[in-house]
Amino acid sequence: MKDGYKREIDYLRISLTDRCQLKCQYCVPEAGIERMPIHQLLTKEEIKQIVQVFAKLGVKKLKLTGGEPLLRPDLVSLVAELKAIDGIEEMTLTTNGVGLAKVLDDLVEAGLDGVTLSLDTLDSLRYGLLTGRNQLQSVLLGLEQALKSSIKKVKVNCVVIKELNKDEILEVAKLAKDQRVHVRFIEWMPLGANQKFTSVSEAEILKQLKDSYGSVKPFTEKLGNGPARYFEIEGFQGKIGFISALSHHFCRTCNRVRLTCNGFLKTCLYFDQGVDLKTALATEELENQILKALKLKPKSHDFNHQREAGRELKSMVQIGG
Repeated sequence: MKDGYKREIDYLRISLTDRCQLKCQYCVPEAGIERMPIHQLLTKEEIKQIVQVFAKLGVKKLKLTGGEPLLRPDLVSLVAELKAIDGIEEMTLTTNGVGLAKVLDDLVEAGLDGVTLSLDTLDSLRYGLLTGRNQLQSVLLGLEQALKSSIKKVKVNCVVIKELNKDEILEVAKLAKDQRVHVRFIEWMPLGANQKFTSVSEAEILKQLKDSYGSVKPFTEKLGNGPARYFEIEGFQGKIGFISALSHHFCRTCNRVRLTCNGFLKTCLYFDQGVDLKTALATEELENQILKALKLKPKSHDFNHQREAGRELKSMVQIGG
């Protein structure tokens, strides 16, 4: 399945809810957001119908996100039923990790192939200030359980922001030293109404790593389904990755689209354009609407210039970044 620029689209990110028990400063605006009424969220059957069509068109990899996907009560059965769809080869989950330890074994049994935990600080007090709740120990327990499990891929995402956690880059990177976890540093993206932070570039982070650990070499083997670029450090079990939307445009190789929790298909994180697949389900126009949206997928985002026309005004928690 190709978009209008001949890029192969084989990866679908699905937001299961816009609810989250945390309130990360860069994800949820200070004024908060109006949550989606429960009855407007996609049901399990609607998600399955949509994924079946995507699989028919060539999507092979699914990422379940939120909000916080672990708050979805039917998550385990949803994982099992989506993984069973013909053509779906890989199923991964991105979570804040707060409730992961309790449900991880069930998710692995259901067919989950990988888990990514959002973890922006290892300081307990700072974690509470950044997220609104001090749940760091619960997250670290979830990470420990994931590393002990048979799950294939375990990753940590760290959004690096000058005003919040730039001084913890080396400490977070150390998670990959003695454990089989890949640590990815993400450049903060000025999305929606949250425009008050300063991004830390991949080059700045790499410099810190090289100054501390010496040689940091590019890792050329494939480790994930998305845009991350990976590096290896001698003596580290895991790899260090970068998702650098601002300093290293990866739009040329974009292979993904996003489904919001109420059924809107977003073809680019930056823009608000797309199609309503929930409505398309009712009119039996699902496949046609998906193909139509792909033809309109933008060539690239515009985070660097912040062009206003068509810019997404919702926050990350609402669209399942």
